[in-house]
Amino acid sequence: MRRPWISILAVCGFVGLLVLLGALQYRWLSQASEADLEKQQKRLASDTERFAGDFNREIQAAFFNFQVGTENWEKRDWTEFNERYDFWRKKTEYPSLIRSIIFVRSGPESQPLVYDAEKRSFEPGDTPAEFAPLRAKFSEDKTFQTVYDDVPALVMPIYESFAPMGHFLIRERVQELSGAAKMPAKYGFLVILLDAPTITEKLLPDLNKKYFPDGEYALSVQDKSDRKVFFTQSGTTGSDAAATLFDLSPDKLMFFASRDSPAPERARKRDVFVSQRVENHTLTTDMRGDGNGGLVKIEVDRGGGTRTAVVERTNSSGAGGWLLQVQHREGSLANYAARVKYRSLAVSFGLLALLAAGVLLIFVSAQRSRRLAQRQLDFVSSVSHEFRTPLAVICSAGENLADGVAKEEAHVSRYGTMIKGEGKKLTGMVEQILEFAGADSGRRKYNFRKTDVGEVVQNALDECMPMFREKQFDIDTKISPDLPTIAVDREALSGAIQNLLQNSAKYCNGTKWLRLSAENDAGRVKISVEDRGIGISRSDLRQIFQPFFRSKTVVDSQIHGNGLGLSLVKQIAEAHGGKVYAQSEVGKGSKFTIDLAAA
Repeated sequence: MRRPWISILAVCGFVGLLVLLGALQYRWLSQASEADLEKQQKRLASDTERFAGDFNREIQAAFFNFQVGTENWEKRDWTEFNERYDFWRKKTEYPSLIRSIIFVRSGPESQPLVYDAEKRSFEPGDTPAEFAPLRAKFSEDKTFQTVYDDVPALVMPIYESFAPMGHFLIRERVQELSGAAKMPAKYGFLVILLDAPTITEKLLPDLNKKYFPDGEYALSVQDKSDRKVFFTQSGTTGSDAAATLFDLSPDKLMFFASRDSPAPERARKRDVFVSQRVENHTLTTDMRGDGNGGLVKIEVDRGGGTRTAVVERTNSSGAGGWLLQVQHREGSLANYAARVKYRSLAVSFGLLALLAAGVLLIFVSAQRSRRLAQRQLDFVSSVSHEFRTPLAVICSAGENLADGVAKEEAHVSRYGTMIKGEGKKLTGMVEQILEFAGADSGRRKYNFRKTDVGEVVQNALDECMPMFREKQFDIDTKISPDLPTIAVDREALSGAIQNLLQNSAKYCNGTKWLRLSAENDAGRVKISVEDRGIGISRSDLRQIFQPFFRSKTVVDSQIHGNGLGLSLVKQIAEAHGGKVYAQSEVGKGSKFTIDLAAA
């Protein structure tokens, strides 16, 4: 059979094309993954900054909204403060954010005043336990901070000579005026104690739902001592994006529109609240003190007047109190992108592998079909040859009888016996072909009955004895008497055993000996036919039970056959729920065994 070089070259070319396509897909998916990772990192950084911005604006609203002029504290006129407090409560979504507001004059002996929302005034009263240690910290210039994240609290110094804060917007231009201006004296401090549960149980979870609603990212907020005050997933380390919370540094302030300020009866120009941005303004800062700290006066010129604010700049006041860290739940955004990339590559390469496997299976199937077609042609040629010999004998004997060549009774009897024998050969071959066709198509019906296997084996041997006697074979029979009763089709099983016996006689290679045995092996019946004939090579042993297969050695030796016998034996054994297998060595003989399960 000619080797299909064209098919092989086509398959090799297709495999090469698949490899090239796989390499291109890997490159394209890698580039797409990198671009998507960069896009997600930018989006995450933006969402994190917006998260921190919303949080800081809420804190800034609580901080800057209550900055009123010194004269209000001196005169104990709480009208403006009440207006600001009412406005803040009206605008904020978290009225419980502030749990206490305390004003204390500078000096260790001054008595704190606690804001009473019901009386709408600052009155002497009991302060929370954390106020005393907090006061010791902010009273000293060296330890003063705007934000005390451990309490948490916001501290606003009240200066004697600075005007109160106006309505501010986002900074466009800042000019720091260095000079030897003297720092004004501190008249007192306004302390805003924040409610930690409101921050950790309301504000932060709401912002998490707003910016990270799908739970794809894990959030962690920790204070300056690295203690986690809020987290959405335990065990997170590192971050894909970070931002500062409680950031009240002057260069990070957000200033907002006056139209969102409270509108008292008397037109007031000093109201502040976190709201909307306003365009077109000029902003100037006046720094007093040394380079590390001091007072920052912010003036905003909006064309209709100047607004001012007072912010204390210290070593740590602008650093923020809490650190927001956002990390992907896969460990990092890079890990997530890599896993998505590998999953995409797995799917892509899987599809290519399926395509390659499909083409390979088609090629293998085509080759098997070619081999099967070739075997079928060989079968037709072999059967034709097998039919031709007995037909030639029958025609020759019939012609002699018809022409009167054989007139004596002995001659007529010999020709009749010859015709009968050759006719049986033809009938056997036709029956074998029909039997194979019926078994291969699944139309053959078996009549299973509980049977003594020893009888079936003996009957099969008896059917073949005339042939063995004619060829003077030495038969070694070993049929165990304790064979179990099994359900078999007597005719089919006997035919399978006869087929094995006839093959042993056909391939005896001059050694006229065989052994037929049937034994009980732990409840299984094993029927074996062993000879000392030509044997079967290892390569042929894998194929001898395939239809139409005949060994090259057998064909070259011109031993007649059609390649269906062993295939029929296998089909019969499997139909009985058993199997057939062969052991052989070239030049030493073969042993075929039918293995059946007991009933």
